[in-house]
Amino acid sequence: MKSALKKENWSLLLEILSQPTAPYREGHVVTLVERTLNKASVPFFRDPIGNLVIGARSSAELLKLLRRAGGQPRDPDEPLRIFMAHMDHPGFHGTRWVNKDTLEIKWHGGSPVEYLEGYPVWLGSAQGWEDKGTIFSARLMKHKRAIDTARIKLSSPSLHSRFKNPSALFGGFSFRKPVWQEGKLIYTKAADDLVGTFAIVSLACEIFGRKTGAKPRKGLPTVPFVGILTRAEETGFIGAIGHLQLGWYAHARRPLLFVSLETSRQLPGAQIGKGPIVRLGDRFTVFSANALRVLLDVAEKTLPKKYQARVMDGGACEATAATVYGLPAVGFSIPLGNYHNQAFEGGPDCGGPMGPAPEFVHQDDVAGMLALCRAILKPKLSWANPFENRRKNFKKSFVKARKLLKSG
Repeated sequence: MKSALKKENWSLLLEILSQPTAPYREGHVVTLVERTLNKASVPFFRDPIGNLVIGARSSAELLKLLRRAGGQPRDPDEPLRIFMAHMDHPGFHGTRWVNKDTLEIKWHGGSPVEYLEGYPVWLGSAQGWEDKGTIFSARLMKHKRAIDTARIKLSSPSLHSRFKNPSALFGGFSFRKPVWQEGKLIYTKAADDLVGTFAIVSLACEIFGRKTGAKPRKGLPTVPFVGILTRAEETGFIGAIGHLQLGWYAHARRPLLFVSLETSRQLPGAQIGKGPIVRLGDRFTVFSANALRVLLDVAEKTLPKKYQARVMDGGACEATAATVYGLPAVGFSIPLGNYHNQAFEGGPDCGGPMGPAPEFVHQDDVAGMLALCRAILKPKLSWANPFENRRKNFKKSFVKARKLLKSG
């Protein structure tokens, strides 16, 4: 079946979705992303927390970009669009060897809560994929919404001799493949938020990319784009918090707009296959009204009747972290099936209601998100006066109603 994505985008998406990752164990995603950006001569650097900052070669260059007023062409009202997504997905770390073929683990992030005993898991390390096993003796957190600790029965006892430090091992639930396609649905061990990561990398390569071997461009980028790929979002926005606490954005002399790209639980009014979502808010807060008006207008023009708009209150996202730090923020989401590998929607490899299951997204929704990201980077959008036309209509309505007001 022909993909709605370009061939190179499709290959990159599958490669990113195939990487092992967990909170604080995002190294394989980082390595792949850095290799991809280097091939395309895209500028980037790592911040002190280990997040990837795309669109500048160093913190000094980012600060220069933040201090440069206006966009291209010069427009003092045009914000620098700072796209954020996270590279981790809920999973576990090894904590203690019980014996040569049994590993005790600590879970980080959300998880299924039923049908856990005996379900397959994968294990990885900094070197790559390592082994498979099965989960047993799972204990839930006090709130009963996620795993706290468990034990893993390993397929091979060789890991015990190779990894004396059990914390070097991490993993998650294992399915028939790390990623596969059925029709236009993409099933994977972890879509949240590797799809958002893919979107930012793909966008960066389009904006800054050159052919392999080309010399990097000199000077500051002219497109109002920065990408931030964060760590440990699933344990409370840890990477985003660390990045924002660096204080870099306090030096900005131009407007800023943080744009969270997420892969969020399907909800009524935000359904798989019906288009990307302009995220009006999350479980914690609503987002910037002026910027949302621009996003909604752009979405209606770019994807008429093929996008959705909703407060995605099934969880919280990194737009909340930016909002808490006093920075204007909005978000796009891809509707997600089987959020955090919980069988809300069921499907292939489902372990039972609320048991383990692969996450899945619709390829047209992913393509739609990329289209919206490209569209909000265009110049001359109505950032300064997004409600100007509506205000004119209000004034006309008031003038027409004057006689009725006086008649009362």
